[in-house]
Amino acid sequence: MSDSSTTFSEIKEKITHFSEERDWHQFHSPKNLAMALTAEAGELMECFLWNDSGASHHTMKDPKKAQEIRDEIADIVIYALEFCNVTGIDISDAIHEKIQQNATKYPVEKARGNSAKYTEL
Repeated sequence: MSDSSTTFSEIKEKITHFSEERDWHQFHSPKNLAMALTAEAGELMECFLWNDSGASHHTMKDPKKAQEIRDEIADIVIYALEFCNVTGIDISDAIHEKIQQNATKYPVEKARGNSAKYTEL
């Protein structure tokens, strides 16, 4: 599987199948999935703890750290997609809509090279 040949739908189906086989849907409320997603995001942040911004770019060069980061980001995406499964969110549509909203909030002529929040542009 790769990003260029796999759809969100295929991955969401795999996640559903995995969860159903284990009878885990009974635990997968939106609240629990949101909490699990947040916990996994914290574990990803831990991979970069005490690194400055520059050093964080080099973290993936360490094979052990790179695998840890891959595992954490996979957990995050799995929980996010399972959240979508449980709540009926079409993630492709949601992403497209959010990019459009962000394009309005962050017009290129104001936001290019600027890290300020849209309310401060």
